[in-house]
Amino acid sequence: MKHLTWREAVAKTFIYLQIVFVLFLILFPIGWMGMSSFRYNVDITAYPPKLLAPVTGENYVNLVQINNFGRIAVNSVIIVTGSTGLGMLLGVPAAYAAARFKKQKWAFLILLARMSPGILFLIPWYMVALAVQMTDNYLTLILTHTVITMPVIVWLMISFFEELPPDMEESALMDGCSRFQVLWLIAIPLALPGIAVSAILSFIFSWNYFLFALVLAGSKTMPLTVAAFQFIGTSAVNWGGLMAAATVISIPPMILTMFVQRWLVRGLTAGAVKG
Repeated sequence: MKHLTWREAVAKTFIYLQIVFVLFLILFPIGWMGMSSFRYNVDITAYPPKLLAPVTGENYVNLVQINNFGRIAVNSVIIVTGSTGLGMLLGVPAAYAAARFKKQKWAFLILLARMSPGILFLIPWYMVALAVQMTDNYLTLILTHTVITMPVIVWLMISFFEELPPDMEESALMDGCSRFQVLWLIAIPLALPGIAVSAILSFIFSWNYFLFALVLAGSKTMPLTVAAFQFIGTSAVNWGGLMAAATVISIPPMILTMFVQRWLVRGLTAGAVKG
């Protein structure tokens, strides 16, 4: 058994301390949120904090029964599925065109939509939706969330398409296939890991996004992120209800990431640019 020198021991200890510190920063808020969702408001806001406090399921009961949770959850699924699907429909061909015809500089304009603050798009979208009477409408929310999903898809898929060998595509073009047939029959099947990664990340980003729905959604199309905001009043905050809502909102992305992490890592690695 090899004995570590004192320098190696210090370095190894420092690395483990860094890991523990990072895990603490990530897991502590999640754990505190989960515990607080089963507590009364008076215990959540108590100072000093009560580690051993009475447990209650009232926050989740109120979330499901009083706040029409089922319908709101369906709204979130409709918006996220629609925006992810539309983002894939538009983003995958755009990424293929940018990769094959060397138009990455033009594709950068799409990325600006993701880099820019959401408020830059919100006011124009709101004015247009108001003018055509399409506020509180699924289509409006799906279109606005596509601003979030499509740039992610385009920039992830460009690297995947660039890594595909062009020989098969050139042979197909010589045999009479159109560029669309090459994309559909050759490029997309070979880039399925990237498509899976793009769809998963788009789902998560759209699921967690809050700003557009806060203004454009109404009682019919309100998603979970906006419903959670309703626990914050002008004079008081229902911390138990807010923590329960936040916990429920966090569960689907966590479960999805947990089940697909192997494919997520494999897809991201497969799309890495080789130098």
